[in-house]
Amino acid sequence: MPTEKTKPGECQNAEHQISRRLFMNSLAVSMAGAGGLIGNAGSAHLFDQEQLNHQLKARGRSVILVWLAGGASQFETWDPKPGRATGGPFGTIPTTIPGLHVSELMPMMAKRMHQTCLIRSLNTKDSGHDTASVLMMRGRKDEPAMKYPDIGAILAKELARADSEVPDYVSFYSQTEGRHFSKLTPSFLGARFAPMQLTDQMTPPNLKRLGHLSDIDHHARAELQALLSRQFAHSRDSELVKSHASAYARVQGLMSSEKLFDIDREPVSIRERYGPTLFGKQMLLARRLAESGVPFVRVGRAWWDSHGQNFETHQEMVPELDRVLSALLDDLRQRGMLDHTLVVVMGEFGRTPEINAQLGRDHFSRAWSALMAGCGIQEGAIFGETDKDGKEVKEGEVGAGELFATMLHAVGIPHDKNYYFGPRPVPLVNYGIEPIRQVLS
Repeated sequence: MPTEKTKPGECQNAEHQISRRLFMNSLAVSMAGAGGLIGNAGSAHLFDQEQLNHQLKARGRSVILVWLAGGASQFETWDPKPGRATGGPFGTIPTTIPGLHVSELMPMMAKRMHQTCLIRSLNTKDSGHDTASVLMMRGRKDEPAMKYPDIGAILAKELARADSEVPDYVSFYSQTEGRHFSKLTPSFLGARFAPMQLTDQMTPPNLKRLGHLSDIDHHARAELQALLSRQFAHSRDSELVKSHASAYARVQGLMSSEKLFDIDREPVSIRERYGPTLFGKQMLLARRLAESGVPFVRVGRAWWDSHGQNFETHQEMVPELDRVLSALLDDLRQRGMLDHTLVVVMGEFGRTPEINAQLGRDHFSRAWSALMAGCGIQEGAIFGETDKDGKEVKEGEVGAGELFATMLHAVGIPHDKNYYFGPRPVPLVNYGIEPIRQVLS
Protein backbone atom coordinates (compact mmCIF):
# COMPACT_ATOMS: atom_id res chain seq x y z
CA MET A 1 0.00 0.00 0.00
CA PRO A 2 1.39 3.44 -0.88
CA THR A 3 2.33 5.71 1.96
CA GLU A 4 2.10 9.48 2.09
CA LYS A 5 4.82 12.09 2.45
CA THR A 6 4.30 14.83 5.01
CA LYS A 7 6.19 18.05 5.65
CA PRO A 8 6.53 19.92 8.94
CA GLY A 9 5.06 23.38 8.78
CA GLU A 10 3.71 26.21 10.78
CA CYS A 11 0.58 25.59 12.82
CA GLN A 12 -2.68 27.10 11.60
CA ASN A 13 -5.98 27.17 13.43
CA ALA A 14 -8.53 24.59 12.32
CA GLU A 15 -11.56 26.07 10.63
CA HIS A 16 -14.06 24.26 12.77
CA GLN A 17 -14.37 22.63 16.14
CA ILE A 18 -12.78 19.20 16.20
CA SER A 19 -14.72 16.46 17.85
CA ARG A 20 -12.88 13.78 19.80
CA ARG A 21 -13.80 11.16 17.20
CA LEU A 22 -12.64 13.35 14.30
CA PHE A 23 -9.40 14.15 16.09
CA MET A 24 -8.62 10.50 16.80
CA ASN A 25 -9.62 9.41 13.30
CA SER A 26 -7.44 12.05 11.67
CA LEU A 27 -4.56 11.32 14.02
CA ALA A 28 -4.72 7.61 13.20
CA VAL A 29 -4.79 8.26 9.45
CA SER A 30 -1.91 10.71 9.68
CA MET A 31 0.27 8.45 11.82
CA ALA A 32 -0.39 5.47 9.58
CA GLY A 33 0.31 7.40 6.38
CA ALA A 34 3.35 9.33 7.56
CA GLY A 35 5.05 6.89 9.88
CA GLY A 36 3.97 8.95 12.88
CA LEU A 37 3.76 12.72 13.13
CA ILE A 38 4.81 13.27 16.72
CA GLY A 39 8.39 12.11 16.34
CA ASN A 40 10.97 13.23 18.88
CA ALA A 41 9.19 16.44 19.73
CA GLY A 42 6.42 14.78 21.70
CA SER A 43 2.67 15.29 21.58
CA ALA A 44 2.87 18.94 22.61
CA HIS A 45 3.84 19.86 19.05
CA LEU A 46 1.29 17.69 17.29
CA PHE A 47 -0.52 20.66 15.69
CA ASP A 48 2.74 22.04 14.31
CA GLN A 49 2.29 19.49 11.54
CA GLU A 50 1.03 21.10 8.34
CA GLN A 51 -0.10 17.80 6.88
CA LEU A 52 -2.39 17.02 9.81
CA ASN A 53 -3.87 20.50 9.59
CA HIS A 54 -4.72 19.93 5.93
CA GLN A 55 -6.33 16.58 6.71
CA LEU A 56 -8.48 18.05 9.45
CA LYS A 57 -9.49 20.92 7.19
CA ALA A 58 -10.50 18.56 4.39
CA ARG A 59 -12.80 16.37 6.49
CA GLY A 60 -16.42 16.44 5.40
CA ARG A 61 -15.75 17.98 1.99
CA SER A 62 -17.10 16.68 -1.31
CA VAL A 63 -16.73 17.40 -5.01
CA ILE A 64 -19.46 17.20 -7.66
CA LEU A 65 -18.02 17.17 -11.17
CA VAL A 66 -20.48 18.03 -13.93
CA TRP A 67 -18.83 16.33 -16.89
CA LEU A 68 -19.94 17.78 -20.26
CA ALA A 69 -18.82 14.83 -22.33
CA GLY A 70 -17.91 15.46 -25.93
CA GLY A 71 -16.97 19.09 -25.35
CA ALA A 72 -19.54 21.85 -24.87
CA SER A 73 -19.03 25.10 -26.76
CA GLN A 74 -17.67 27.98 -24.72
CA PHE A 75 -19.19 30.36 -27.30
CA GLU A 76 -22.72 29.14 -26.53
CA THR A 77 -22.16 29.08 -22.76
CA TRP A 78 -19.48 30.96 -20.78
CA ASP A 79 -17.44 32.95 -23.32
CA PRO A 80 -19.69 34.28 -26.11
CA LYS A 81 -18.33 36.57 -28.81
CA PRO A 82 -21.37 38.51 -30.05
CA GLY A 83 -21.02 40.36 -33.31
CA ARG A 84 -17.90 38.47 -34.39
CA ALA A 85 -17.72 35.98 -37.25
CA THR A 86 -17.00 33.31 -34.66
CA GLY A 87 -19.88 34.30 -32.41
CA GLY A 88 -22.80 32.38 -33.86
CA PRO A 89 -26.48 33.37 -33.84
CA PHE A 90 -27.17 33.68 -30.13
CA GLY A 91 -27.07 36.90 -28.17
CA THR A 92 -25.72 37.52 -24.70
CA ILE A 93 -27.22 38.61 -21.40
CA PRO A 94 -25.71 40.47 -18.45
CA THR A 95 -25.00 38.59 -15.23
CA THR A 96 -24.81 39.41 -11.54
CA ILE A 97 -21.09 40.11 -12.02
CA PRO A 98 -20.76 43.65 -13.43
CA GLY A 99 -19.43 43.58 -16.97
CA LEU A 100 -19.75 39.83 -17.42
CA HIS A 101 -22.09 38.50 -20.09
CA VAL A 102 -22.93 34.88 -20.87
CA SER A 103 -24.96 33.22 -23.60
CA GLU A 104 -28.63 34.13 -23.72
CA LEU A 105 -29.31 30.39 -23.42
CA MET A 106 -28.38 30.59 -19.71
CA PRO A 107 -30.74 33.09 -18.04
CA MET A 108 -30.88 31.21 -14.74
CA MET A 109 -27.13 30.90 -14.35
CA ALA A 110 -26.77 34.56 -15.33
CA LYS A 111 -28.51 35.38 -12.05
CA ARG A 112 -26.12 33.17 -10.08
CA MET A 113 -22.74 33.94 -11.58
CA HIS A 114 -21.77 35.92 -8.49
CA GLN A 115 -21.75 32.59 -6.65
CA THR A 116 -19.29 31.03 -9.09
CA CYS A 117 -15.78 31.36 -10.45
CA LEU A 118 -15.34 31.39 -14.22
CA ILE A 119 -12.04 30.30 -15.79
CA ARG A 120 -11.88 31.46 -19.41
CA SER A 121 -8.27 30.69 -20.31
CA LEU A 122 -7.76 26.94 -20.53
CA ASN A 123 -5.21 25.73 -23.07
CA THR A 124 -4.98 21.99 -22.57
CA LYS A 125 -3.28 21.18 -25.91
CA ASP A 126 -5.13 17.94 -26.60
CA SER A 127 -8.15 17.74 -28.89
CA GLY A 128 -8.71 13.99 -28.97
CA HIS A 129 -11.78 12.73 -27.09
CA ASP A 130 -10.12 9.80 -25.37
CA THR A 131 -6.71 11.30 -24.62
CA ALA A 132 -8.17 14.66 -23.57
CA SER A 133 -10.70 12.96 -21.28
CA VAL A 134 -7.89 11.10 -19.53
CA LEU A 135 -5.87 14.31 -19.29
CA MET A 136 -8.67 16.30 -17.67
CA MET A 137 -9.53 13.54 -15.19
CA ARG A 138 -5.88 12.95 -14.16
CA GLY A 139 -4.37 16.38 -14.64
CA ARG A 140 -1.51 15.01 -16.78
CA LYS A 141 -0.60 12.40 -19.35
CA ASP A 142 0.18 8.86 -18.25
CA GLU A 143 3.74 7.61 -18.52
CA PRO A 144 4.60 4.33 -20.26
CA ALA A 145 5.20 2.65 -16.90
CA MET A 146 2.76 4.69 -14.78
CA LYS A 147 -0.98 5.19 -14.97
CA TYR A 148 -1.92 7.98 -12.63
CA PRO A 149 -5.03 7.82 -10.44
CA ASP A 150 -7.85 10.08 -11.52
CA ILE A 151 -9.16 12.98 -9.45
CA GLY A 152 -12.06 10.93 -8.09
CA ALA A 153 -9.80 8.20 -6.73
CA ILE A 154 -7.47 10.74 -5.11
CA LEU A 155 -10.36 12.55 -3.44
CA ALA A 156 -11.86 9.24 -2.32
CA LYS A 157 -8.57 8.33 -0.67
CA GLU A 158 -8.01 11.74 0.89
CA LEU A 159 -11.54 12.62 2.01
CA ALA A 160 -13.30 9.33 2.78
CA ARG A 161 -13.62 7.93 6.28
CA ALA A 162 -12.38 4.41 6.86
CA ASP A 163 -15.67 3.49 8.53
CA SER A 164 -17.87 5.12 5.88
CA GLU A 165 -21.11 3.35 5.03
CA VAL A 166 -21.53 5.20 1.73
CA PRO A 167 -19.57 4.86 -1.52
CA ASP A 168 -16.38 6.89 -1.83
CA TYR A 169 -16.57 7.57 -5.55
CA VAL A 170 -19.63 7.43 -7.82
CA SER A 171 -19.75 8.12 -11.56
CA PHE A 172 -23.01 8.47 -13.53
CA TYR A 173 -22.78 8.12 -17.30
CA SER A 174 -25.94 6.88 -18.96
CA GLN A 175 -25.26 7.66 -22.63
CA THR A 176 -23.20 5.24 -24.69
CA GLU A 177 -21.13 7.84 -26.59
CA GLY A 178 -17.77 8.43 -24.96
CA ARG A 179 -18.62 6.39 -21.89
CA HIS A 180 -15.18 4.84 -21.48
CA PHE A 181 -13.00 7.63 -22.85
CA SER A 182 -11.94 8.85 -19.39
CA LYS A 183 -10.62 5.41 -18.37
CA LEU A 184 -11.40 6.06 -14.71
CA THR A 185 -8.92 4.28 -12.48
CA PRO A 186 -7.52 4.31 -8.95
CA SER A 187 -4.26 2.93 -10.40
CA PHE A 188 -1.79 2.05 -7.63
CA LEU A 189 -4.12 3.40 -4.93
CA GLY A 190 -5.99 0.11 -5.14
CA ALA A 191 -9.52 -1.12 -5.77
CA ARG A 192 -10.77 0.40 -2.51
CA PHE A 193 -10.85 3.76 -4.33
CA ALA A 194 -12.22 2.62 -7.69
CA PRO A 195 -15.42 4.31 -8.89
CA MET A 196 -18.88 2.85 -8.56
CA GLN A 197 -19.88 3.31 -12.20
CA LEU A 198 -23.62 3.58 -12.79
CA THR A 199 -24.42 3.40 -16.50
CA ASP A 200 -27.70 1.51 -16.87
CA GLN A 201 -29.58 2.61 -13.78
CA MET A 202 -29.36 5.08 -10.92
CA THR A 203 -29.24 2.42 -8.22
CA PRO A 204 -26.18 0.17 -7.77
CA PRO A 205 -26.86 -3.43 -8.79
CA ASN A 206 -27.04 -6.15 -6.13
CA LEU A 207 -27.45 -3.57 -3.37
CA LYS A 208 -30.70 -5.03 -2.05
CA ARG A 209 -30.75 -8.13 0.08
CA LEU A 210 -32.49 -11.21 -1.27
CA GLY A 211 -36.24 -10.88 -1.23
CA HIS A 212 -36.89 -14.02 0.80
CA LEU A 213 -34.78 -12.77 3.73
CA SER A 214 -36.66 -10.98 6.48
CA ASP A 215 -35.10 -8.17 8.51
CA ILE A 216 -34.70 -10.55 11.43
CA ASP A 217 -32.93 -13.18 9.32
CA HIS A 218 -30.70 -10.55 7.70
CA HIS A 219 -29.54 -9.11 11.02
CA ALA A 220 -29.14 -12.57 12.56
CA ARG A 221 -26.86 -13.65 9.73
CA ALA A 222 -24.82 -10.46 10.06
CA GLU A 223 -24.41 -10.97 13.81
CA LEU A 224 -23.36 -14.59 13.32
CA GLN A 225 -20.80 -13.61 10.70
CA ALA A 226 -19.42 -10.88 12.97
CA LEU A 227 -19.10 -13.32 15.86
CA LEU A 228 -17.29 -15.93 13.75
CA SER A 229 -15.05 -13.23 12.27
CA ARG A 230 -14.04 -11.95 15.71
CA GLN A 231 -13.30 -15.47 16.93
CA PHE A 232 -11.21 -16.21 13.85
CA ALA A 233 -9.26 -12.94 14.11
CA HIS A 234 -8.68 -13.19 17.86
CA SER A 235 -5.60 -15.37 17.52
CA ARG A 236 -4.50 -14.18 14.09
CA ASP A 237 -2.83 -10.80 13.83
CA SER A 238 -2.78 -10.74 10.03
CA GLU A 239 -3.24 -7.87 7.57
CA LEU A 240 -5.05 -10.28 5.25
CA VAL A 241 -7.58 -11.14 7.95
CA LYS A 242 -8.05 -7.46 8.80
CA SER A 243 -8.52 -6.62 5.13
CA HIS A 244 -11.16 -9.31 4.73
CA ALA A 245 -13.05 -8.11 7.80
CA SER A 246 -12.86 -4.52 6.59
CA ALA A 247 -14.13 -5.46 3.13
CA TYR A 248 -17.07 -7.39 4.56
CA ALA A 249 -17.97 -4.51 6.87
CA ARG A 250 -17.77 -2.19 3.87
CA VAL A 251 -20.26 -4.29 1.91
CA GLN A 252 -22.62 -4.36 4.88
CA GLY A 253 -22.38 -0.60 5.11
CA LEU A 254 -23.09 -0.09 1.43
CA MET A 255 -26.16 -2.30 1.66
CA SER A 256 -27.51 0.00 4.35
CA SER A 257 -27.20 2.96 1.94
CA GLU A 258 -29.90 1.65 -0.41
CA LYS A 259 -32.37 4.39 0.55
CA LEU A 260 -29.77 7.00 -0.33
CA PHE A 261 -30.25 6.27 -4.04
CA ASP A 262 -34.03 6.75 -3.93
CA ILE A 263 -34.79 10.31 -5.04
CA ASP A 264 -38.52 9.70 -4.57
CA ARG A 265 -37.79 10.39 -0.91
CA GLU A 266 -37.15 14.01 -1.88
CA PRO A 267 -40.05 16.49 -1.68
CA VAL A 268 -41.87 17.04 -4.97
CA SER A 269 -40.86 20.72 -4.90
CA ILE A 270 -37.16 19.79 -4.87
CA ARG A 271 -37.54 17.25 -7.69
CA GLU A 272 -39.41 19.81 -9.78
CA ARG A 273 -36.52 22.27 -9.43
CA TYR A 274 -34.10 19.83 -11.04
CA GLY A 275 -36.59 18.90 -13.73
CA PRO A 276 -37.81 15.61 -15.22
CA THR A 277 -34.76 14.72 -17.31
CA LEU A 278 -32.33 11.96 -16.41
CA PHE A 279 -29.59 14.56 -16.06
CA GLY A 280 -31.67 16.45 -13.52
CA LYS A 281 -32.45 13.31 -11.55
CA GLN A 282 -28.80 12.29 -11.47
CA MET A 283 -27.77 15.74 -10.30
CA LEU A 284 -30.29 15.59 -7.48
CA LEU A 285 -28.90 12.21 -6.54
CA ALA A 286 -25.39 13.69 -6.63
CA ARG A 287 -26.50 16.23 -4.04
CA ARG A 288 -27.94 13.45 -1.87
CA LEU A 289 -24.67 11.53 -2.12
CA ALA A 290 -22.55 14.55 -1.26
CA GLU A 291 -24.83 15.34 1.66
CA SER A 292 -24.36 11.82 2.99
CA GLY A 293 -20.56 12.11 2.86
CA VAL A 294 -19.59 10.72 -0.56
CA PRO A 295 -16.31 12.52 -1.38
CA PHE A 296 -16.57 12.53 -5.17
CA VAL A 297 -19.49 12.29 -7.59
CA ARG A 298 -19.21 12.71 -11.34
CA VAL A 299 -22.38 13.30 -13.37
CA GLY A 300 -21.71 12.81 -17.07
CA ARG A 301 -23.98 14.56 -19.58
CA ALA A 302 -23.39 13.54 -23.18
CA TRP A 303 -23.19 14.17 -26.08
CA TRP A 304 -21.90 17.69 -26.81
CA ASP A 305 -19.78 16.72 -29.83
CA SER A 306 -21.48 19.09 -32.28
CA HIS A 307 -19.51 18.77 -35.52
CA GLY A 308 -22.80 19.40 -37.29
CA GLN A 309 -25.80 21.48 -36.23
CA ASN A 310 -23.91 22.98 -33.32
CA PHE A 311 -26.49 25.64 -32.66
CA GLU A 312 -29.46 23.26 -32.63
CA THR A 313 -27.55 20.95 -30.28
CA HIS A 314 -26.73 23.74 -27.84
CA GLN A 315 -30.19 25.29 -28.11
CA GLU A 316 -31.49 21.97 -26.78
CA MET A 317 -28.81 21.08 -24.22
CA VAL A 318 -27.68 24.41 -22.75
CA PRO A 319 -31.09 25.32 -21.26
CA GLU A 320 -31.15 21.93 -19.53
CA LEU A 321 -27.67 22.58 -18.12
CA ASP A 322 -28.81 26.05 -17.08
CA ARG A 323 -31.77 24.69 -15.14
CA VAL A 324 -30.05 21.71 -13.55
CA LEU A 325 -26.89 23.56 -12.52
CA SER A 326 -28.90 26.46 -11.08
CA ALA A 327 -31.02 24.01 -9.08
CA LEU A 328 -27.90 22.32 -7.72
CA LEU A 329 -26.28 25.59 -6.60
CA ASP A 330 -29.51 26.78 -4.97
CA ASP A 331 -30.03 23.45 -3.24
CA LEU A 332 -26.47 23.32 -1.90
CA ARG A 333 -26.63 26.89 -0.63
CA GLN A 334 -30.01 26.49 1.05
CA ARG A 335 -28.76 23.38 2.84
CA GLY A 336 -25.57 25.07 3.98
CA MET A 337 -23.51 22.68 1.87
CA LEU A 338 -21.85 25.04 -0.56
CA ASP A 339 -19.11 25.97 1.89
CA HIS A 340 -17.89 22.35 1.94
CA THR A 341 -18.98 21.11 -1.51
CA LEU A 342 -16.99 22.01 -4.60
CA VAL A 343 -18.84 22.05 -7.93
CA VAL A 344 -16.80 21.86 -11.14
CA VAL A 345 -18.27 22.10 -14.65
CA MET A 346 -16.08 21.03 -17.57
CA GLY A 347 -15.59 18.55 -20.38
CA GLU A 348 -12.52 17.36 -22.21
CA PHE A 349 -12.21 20.54 -24.34
CA GLY A 350 -14.25 23.28 -26.02
CA ARG A 351 -15.36 23.96 -29.61
CA THR A 352 -13.65 25.77 -32.47
CA PRO A 353 -14.17 29.46 -33.17
CA GLU A 354 -14.62 28.58 -36.84
CA ILE A 355 -18.03 27.32 -37.92
CA ASN A 356 -17.69 24.49 -40.42
CA ALA A 357 -19.72 23.69 -43.56
CA GLN A 358 -22.14 21.58 -41.53
CA LEU A 359 -22.84 24.58 -39.25
CA GLY A 360 -20.92 22.80 -36.52
CA ARG A 361 -17.91 23.48 -34.34
CA ASP A 362 -15.05 21.00 -34.12
CA HIS A 363 -12.74 20.02 -31.24
CA PHE A 364 -10.79 22.90 -29.70
CA SER A 365 -8.46 22.81 -26.71
CA ARG A 366 -6.48 26.02 -27.21
CA ALA A 367 -8.84 28.50 -25.53
CA TRP A 368 -11.88 27.28 -23.60
CA SER A 369 -13.70 27.59 -20.27
CA ALA A 370 -14.58 25.82 -17.02
CA LEU A 371 -16.77 26.85 -14.10
CA MET A 372 -16.17 26.28 -10.38
CA ALA A 373 -18.23 27.08 -7.30
CA GLY A 374 -18.31 26.27 -3.62
CA CYS A 375 -15.77 25.50 -0.96
CA GLY A 376 -12.35 27.07 -1.25
CA ILE A 377 -13.27 29.08 -4.38
CA GLN A 378 -13.73 32.83 -4.57
CA GLU A 379 -17.27 33.82 -5.44
CA GLY A 380 -17.64 36.19 -8.37
CA ALA A 381 -14.10 35.61 -9.64
CA ILE A 382 -13.28 35.70 -13.35
CA PHE A 383 -9.88 34.35 -14.33
CA GLY A 384 -8.28 34.69 -17.74
CA GLU A 385 -9.42 36.10 -21.04
CA THR A 386 -9.49 35.07 -24.68
CA ASP A 387 -9.00 37.34 -27.65
CA LYS A 388 -11.87 39.08 -29.42
CA ASP A 389 -12.60 36.05 -31.62
CA GLY A 390 -11.94 33.36 -29.00
CA LYS A 391 -9.05 31.91 -30.97
CA GLU A 392 -6.27 32.33 -28.42
CA VAL A 393 -5.82 32.90 -24.70
CA LYS A 394 -5.08 36.58 -24.23
CA GLU A 395 -4.39 36.53 -20.50
CA GLY A 396 -3.93 33.95 -17.71
CA GLU A 397 -3.27 30.79 -19.71
CA VAL A 398 -3.56 27.62 -17.61
CA GLY A 399 -3.69 23.91 -18.37
CA ALA A 400 -5.18 20.72 -17.04
CA GLY A 401 -2.56 20.45 -14.30
CA GLU A 402 -3.31 23.88 -12.87
CA LEU A 403 -7.04 23.15 -12.82
CA PHE A 404 -6.36 19.79 -11.14
CA ALA A 405 -4.17 21.44 -8.49
CA THR A 406 -6.80 24.11 -7.89
CA MET A 407 -9.46 21.48 -7.22
CA LEU A 408 -7.18 19.76 -4.71
CA HIS A 409 -6.36 22.97 -2.85
CA ALA A 410 -9.98 24.07 -2.78
CA VAL A 411 -10.90 21.02 -0.69
CA GLY A 412 -7.83 21.28 1.54
CA ILE A 413 -5.42 18.83 -0.11
CA PRO A 414 -1.86 20.10 -0.78
CA HIS A 415 -1.04 19.82 -4.46
CA ASP A 416 2.62 19.11 -3.63
CA LYS A 417 1.83 16.05 -1.56
CA ASN A 418 3.50 12.79 -2.60
CA TYR A 419 2.28 9.23 -2.69
CA TYR A 420 4.76 6.41 -3.05
CA PHE A 421 4.70 3.62 -5.60
CA GLY A 422 7.30 1.31 -4.15
CA PRO A 423 10.32 3.56 -3.50
CA ARG A 424 9.25 6.08 -6.14
CA PRO A 425 7.61 9.34 -4.98
CA VAL A 426 4.51 10.18 -7.03
CA PRO A 427 3.35 13.80 -6.64
CA LEU A 428 -0.36 14.51 -6.99
CA VAL A 429 0.46 16.86 -9.86
CA ASN A 430 3.60 17.17 -11.97
CA TYR A 431 6.46 19.10 -10.40
CA GLY A 432 6.30 22.80 -11.14
CA ILE A 433 2.51 22.91 -11.50
CA GLU A 434 0.77 25.37 -9.19
CA PRO A 435 -2.91 25.96 -8.40
CA ILE A 436 -4.65 29.07 -9.71
CA ARG A 437 -4.25 30.99 -6.48
CA GLN A 438 -6.17 34.02 -7.75
CA VAL A 439 -9.42 32.02 -7.56
CA LEU A 440 -8.83 30.38 -4.18
CA SER A 441 -10.50 31.94 -1.17
